[in-house]
Amino acid sequence: MSLIGSKIEPFELRGFHEGSFVDVSSENFAGEWSIMFFYPADFTFVCPTELEDLADNYSEFQALNTEIYAVSTDTHETHLAWHGSSTAVGRVEFPMLSDPTGKVSIAFDVLIEEVWRSDRATFIIDPDGVIQVVELSADGIGRNATELLRKLRAAQYVRENPDQVCPAKWVKGEATLRPGEDLVGKI
Repeated sequence: MSLIGSKIEPFELRGFHEGSFVDVSSENFAGEWSIMFFYPADFTFVCPTELEDLADNYSEFQALNTEIYAVSTDTHETHLAWHGSSTAVGRVEFPMLSDPTGKVSIAFDVLIEEVWRSDRATFIIDPDGVIQVVELSADGIGRNATELLRKLRAAQYVRENPDQVCPAKWVKGEATLRPGEDLVGKI
């Protein structure tokens, strides 16, 4: 069953952010765009490249009133150790959340129970706590922050312009479509 259009379940997680341990809950998501960026594990191979890519683009996400939350089943202490030992992960300025019980990963339907790790999954959540975008990738396939930014901009545009939709490869400033009978069979 797809989670698109569903409201996120309430949760509380401990994490690492800006040199300290922090508590984050679903209440932090109220009124702003949020990205839940699940990844399999700290001290792995593809994950640090993804987090570094997000770090490189973090200011653009912030300019779009969007917070990124990186989530794995590792502990917040492990996040601290990884942040301090990896050049790539050391650049991360967004919260790195810990889900050692798997409760949040289960709620987002991304926990791989056999290994107690999360799938490589991304969720764009609107200011009302409703999931607008879901992306799942196989463990060996890294994600692209630039494409995530494009999808975020499209989700924000559609929210602000509910009578329009964004076609394939849409980027801000390009033409959108207004669904209606006049377009049927014309595209």
